[in-house]
Amino acid sequence: MDIINYFSENVTALLLIPLLIFFARIFDVSLGTIRIILVSKGYRTVASLFGFFEALIWVTAASQVMQNLNSFFYYVVWAFGFAMGTYVGVIFEQKLSLGQVIVRVITNKDASDLVADLRERKYHLTSVNAEGLHGPVTLIFMVLKRVDMKEVIGTIKDFNPNAFYSVEDVRSVSGSYFKKNTVVETPRRFFNLEKFTLNRK
Repeated sequence: MDIINYFSENVTALLLIPLLIFFARIFDVSLGTIRIILVSKGYRTVASLFGFFEALIWVTAASQVMQNLNSFFYYVVWAFGFAMGTYVGVIFEQKLSLGQVIVRVITNKDASDLVADLRERKYHLTSVNAEGLHGPVTLIFMVLKRVDMKEVIGTIKDFNPNAFYSVEDVRSVSGSYFKKNTVVETPRRFFNLEKFTLNRK
């Protein structure tokens, strides 16, 4: 009986508790990473809810470490869970593709076909002729949802693999720059999935 109890205690101390700490850290840091990104994009309600669960899970993991302050192994598991949680949180946020981005394209080729193709796909854009370091260029400016970014970048590369383009996040957008009939989530009502459609002007 003593052997069974000793084995059970060691399994709990060396396996179950470290696993609890590790996965709790992954969850709470992932939620924290996503929460910060959501706050930066204006999703305050959902970010607050994420913060509640983040704190709850953190307290659970921290309590286990506090009860075993003499175990350096728990410290390592805590730190490793933090690192993995950061990585998982960033990957998950990228998969969600929340928010809007600005895409700027500079190409020294005639961009009329590219502009026509993007407009045919109902993307709103502005194109102007400009002067680059080596001569005339075309500058294309677009604001679109992150979920559409992969398609647009692929179209740009098909048109001109050497075209220069830059992408940056946008906190808010005023006006109708999205493709026609694009459904956009309203940040303040993210959880009840209320949506609206931007009308093309």
